[in-house]
Amino acid sequence: MEWDHIWKAVLVVIAGTVLLRIAGRKTISQMTLAETVIMIGIGSLLIQPIAGEDIWTTILVGGVLVGTLLVMEFMQLKSDTFEKLITGKAKVVIENGNLNEKNLKKLRLTVDQLEMKLRQYNVSKLSDVKWATLEPNGQLGFELIQDAQPVTKKDFEEFKQIMLNLSLSHSQENHTFQLLNELNNKVDNQDNLFAEVHNKGHQTSPPKHLQ
Repeated sequence: MEWDHIWKAVLVVIAGTVLLRIAGRKTISQMTLAETVIMIGIGSLLIQPIAGEDIWTTILVGGVLVGTLLVMEFMQLKSDTFEKLITGKAKVVIENGNLNEKNLKKLRLTVDQLEMKLRQYNVSKLSDVKWATLEPNGQLGFELIQDAQPVTKKDFEEFKQIMLNLSLSHSQENHTFQLLNELNNKVDNQDNLFAEVHNKGHQTSPPKHLQ
């Protein structure tokens, strides 16, 4: 083996590591379509010097690809329309326990594939799912109906406080019912990311530079 091949191989590894470090730390499963295409292009490009192509031209072209990726990501931060065009938006696939067949057909996602994704999150019934969305990176997001949601520490502490108020005096019955109603309303009125997808808009406007 010629020494020329050895130093080229070492330089390719170093340059590839630097370029991918600049590009970001996302895994393949977290990448959007455009990011995946560019990363595959970089991988194919970096092997060219070993095959005899000019190594400096290869690194330069790799830098251009990474620069293009960074510009695209910056533009997505500045323009919601550009983000929708390049990355796409989440699609509702389950609504109140019912399949959204129209979106499933658009996404070319079968019921079996959807059920497989749900099983990976230990969801055993479609009827337990209030909302489910397929994200632009292929990941599944979902919200369970209230009866199927696990109890959090916050829920337990609030319930414990309600029971404590109950035990203080039976004369406070009306106040207790008021507390229960406030708790239910509080849960129902929380910002809901899945409702944003369904309503095609933010409930609370994000900062302009992160829209």
